[in-house]
This record gives sequence, structure tokens and C-alpha cells, in this order.
Amino acid sequence: MTADLLQPITGVDLWHLKLPVVSRRDHGVGTVAGACEVVVVRLTAEGGATGFGEAASWAVFTGSPEASFAALDRYLRPLVLGRPAGDVQAIMADAERAVAHCTEAKAALETALLDLCGRIAGVPVWALLGGRCRDRIPLSVSLADPDVEADLRLVARLREEGVGIVKLKAGVRDHAFDMTRLERLRAEHPDLDLRVDYNQGLSPEEALPRVRDVASFRPAFIEQPVRAPLFDAMARLRDAVDVPLLADESVFGPEDMLRAVRAGICDGVSVKVMKAGGLRRALRTAEIAADAGLAAYGGDMFETGLGHLAGVHVIAAAPAITLGCEFYQARWYLADDILSEPFPVRDGAVRVPDCPGLGHEPDPEALERFAVRTSTREAA
Repeated sequence: MTADLLQPITGVDLWHLKLPVVSRRDHGVGTVAGACEVVVVRLTAEGGATGFGEAASWAVFTGSPEASFAALDRYLRPLVLGRPAGDVQAIMADAERAVAHCTEAKAALETALLDLCGRIAGVPVWALLGGRCRDRIPLSVSLADPDVEADLRLVARLREEGVGIVKLKAGVRDHAFDMTRLERLRAEHPDLDLRVDYNQGLSPEEALPRVRDVASFRPAFIEQPVRAPLFDAMARLRDAVDVPLLADESVFGPEDMLRAVRAGICDGVSVKVMKAGGLRRALRTAEIAADAGLAAYGGDMFETGLGHLAGVHVIAAAPAITLGCEFYQARWYLADDILSEPFPVRDGAVRVPDCPGLGHEPDPEALERFAVRTSTREAA
């Protein structure tokens, strides 16, 4: 560790943000409308360098923003203040013992630590994770607007901007509605790389015939048709359908991935920094999948560009994540992102930053404008 990374962390600041969104989105287990909420953490080192991280949660999936804020404010902050900036792994090991679950809060903390270390050392976060294996990541955009025509207009705009991958959120309304949407997409955009995600929206009894119907449209994969704990149902679906079946809610981190491999529930996995509990745990999840011959892609929660950047650096350092990413929220779903510069998307792909740390940081004015709660603490 270089001497600069031994400087102590002297400040931990938190913002709970409520961010307006441009449309309603229906998913299998819930709806998001009006706004989404995230928690941003900033670490400050003795020399003045800062590092940022984001906890993006969804109450029906991973947890709540209130829980993330409390975990960071009460349980994790004492583990950080006064510690050397470079003690990332030791701090994260202590964080794992300090509070159960709260994977998004732990992800935010590790992101901020790595961003801080990268800025001090003058290297990108991907360099701290083992080095870069790609500099661009194909982008997928999810379709979940209950207004079908609005989604089709979005697809037309996406095609003009070079995006060739979309994922249809299914299982919210009746099966006929999903089939109509798939028919329209295939008819109007036959060359799209099409994917389908149920977000646990089907019961085990109805899943097989519906998934078989969807498979007739030859999507690249079908994601998480049934509830997360139903490993036996997932395994039966995987055996019965010749389109790859992916797990999302069934696999949070490395421990779940090992169970999923043993149970044979999927052909691939959605790797998310927020549900894994950090960047290194997300990397490990992807590696376990790859060792078992399974595919992986970079999923997201309802994130800002700051949250996306953590995933970008993971995928940049992960040869196992080959199916692209879903880091579209900052550009196509939030009314305003919080980054000081636009999230780096060009010609249908996310560009991996070369700058130190995450490569971008939040706009201070945006943090204040969208904050519903803040907390500031310095080392005694």
C-alpha cells in the first residue's frame, strides 16, 4: 500500500435522494412511478480526496432506502472514520459482521472506498479490481411502460441512437398482453436482440405454458419467471424450455450462485452490485457462474449514473460478464441524473472511463436539490 493510501478517512456524508422519473414502470413484483430513491455516500480522506458510492434499493426486491441510510449512518460509519483509506477489504469484512443484509448499503460503502483509493492512487477502479478486459459494454434497455405505444416510440429512439438490445418486462398483466407486445416488437424490429424478464411474476402452475409461448419468439433469454426461493420450479422450467433461463432474484451473491449451480436452476445470471453487496462480491458471483459454464450480464436496480458506474467497472474487469449491461436508467428513465457529466453512452454501448476512481462524480447542486434527508459526520 502506498503512503497516500494510509491517510485516514476523516468524513462520511450521506444524502437520501428522491429522483423524479419520466414514466410508470410495471414489473412482475411491483410498480415504480413518480420517483425512485437512492442513498449517496461521500468519504473524505485527510488529504482532501473524496470518493462516492450509491445504495439503490427497491423495497420489494433488496431493501428500502430508509434501511440503507440507517445502515450507513448508524452501523457502517463508525467502521470507517479514522481508518486508512486503503483498508478496503478489512473495512468490508467488518461491515459484513456489523449489520445483516443491507447489501445496497455495503455496495455503496465499497464503491466509495474504491473510488477514493482510485482517486488517491490516480488509477480507475477497474485497475483496483484486477485490470480491464473491455472498454465498451453493449447496452440493453428494458421496456416496462404499461402504454405499449410509448414503449414502441422509445424503441424507435433507441434504434436511432444505436441501441440494439431490449428486454421486455412481462408477467404484470395477462398473457395475451405480453404476446401482443412481443408480436409488435418482432414485426416492427425483427433484428432486435430481444430478451424477456418476468421479475418473479408467474406462479409455478402457469409458468410452463406461458414461458413456452414466449420462447417461440426466440428471445436471447428468459429471466426469473417464478419467485426467488422456488429453485425446483426454476430447474423444471430450464429442463423443459430450449431458450436459456436466467436467474436474477434467486441469486444475490456468491453463496446463492453456488446453490443455483448445484440445483441446476439456470443457464445464466444477472450480476448486480447492489444485490451482491459490493463490487468484489459481484465479480466473484460472475466467476462462479463462468466456472460452471453459465453466462452472465450486468443488471441494475433503479440507479443513477453513479450507481451504474460501479457496475461498469465490475464488467470492465470481469471476462465472465459477456451479455452486456442494463445501465440505461440515468439516460432514459430519470428526469435528471445526478452526475456532473452525462453517463458515458455512445453508439449503443457504455464506454468504460479511464479517469481515476469511478471516472465521474455527482453534481453537488443535484445532491442538495433532490435530498430529502442528509447526515454529516467528521472524525473526532
